[in-house]
Amino acid sequence: MGADHARRLATRIAGASLTALADPDEGRVGALAEELDGIAVHADPLDLIASDDVDAVVLASPGSVHEEQLLACIERGVHVLCEKPLTMDSESSLRVVEAERAGGRDLVQVGFMRRFDPEYVRLKALLDSGRMGRTLLLHQTHRNKSVPHPDFRSEMIVRDSLVHEIDCARWLLGEEIVSIQVISPTPTSHAREGVVDPQIAILRTASGAVVTNEVFVNARTGYEVRVEAVAERGSAIIGRPASGVYTTTADPGGGDGSWGGPIDPDYRVRFERAYDLEVQAWVDASRRGEVVGPTSRDGYVSTLVCTAGMQSLASGVPVAVETPGS
Repeated sequence: MGADHARRLATRIAGASLTALADPDEGRVGALAEELDGIAVHADPLDLIASDDVDAVVLASPGSVHEEQLLACIERGVHVLCEKPLTMDSESSLRVVEAERAGGRDLVQVGFMRRFDPEYVRLKALLDSGRMGRTLLLHQTHRNKSVPHPDFRSEMIVRDSLVHEIDCARWLLGEEIVSIQVISPTPTSHAREGVVDPQIAILRTASGAVVTNEVFVNARTGYEVRVEAVAERGSAIIGRPASGVYTTTADPGGGDGSWGGPIDPDYRVRFERAYDLEVQAWVDASRRGEVVGPTSRDGYVSTLVCTAGMQSLASGVPVAVETPGS
């Protein structure tokens, strides 16, 4: 993701110049810097954040180091686009929100890029228009072909994948989530031993709407993300590769799955346009001294719901969510 953003900033975004990269993998970051015409390289990301050549920062680092890096950006007063999750738990996310508030400036945008995806934007406008009446249900599907990382655990499905669906539900419905329950069928044989995959998360909102979320990170067919909104006078679906009834089939030989046409292999293909729009909006806003899109509070609330979701994953029962200020 970091390399993808670096290439995006260097070649496709107006109003910004890529000046520095940081990564502990010297070989990888050195090759990327050479590809991008000799960009400065820092072994320590905190050195990059402190550099006089840096006016704004994109964080695509592991969530476990986000808090330290975000606090460094806030202390220096530089705008930052932080990939999800904001941090790994609600306590550290709250510390980031409080630090930003204490500094007196909005500086943090969270990388929930679906808010910039043209299909999601159209669905949000349709729901907000009231043409279909009150929205009663959202059905959200989030499937990955596979998860190659050997340390990917059941909790990470909630914290790193479901977090997108939580933000989408809050944004599309315009209200807070008051409870979450995470359940699962028998795990797929493609999951690592002990990993609960797929998972179904059931969210209830303040108005009584229900959101069902399927997250399946070893689905084998490809990257599938879609939403169906069911309202009082109609429904709407986004993310389908074709109209009508269709099926997806895995390739026994390990290649990409198919529906009679290609399935996107990963998030970078499915949401390429959304990422471009997100980063361009962030650059434009940063130059104005503003923040657009998901804020640090949005990141905090999503992490708060995920924390409750991990409790429900362990117990199988609904867990209440209390959102401060809601």
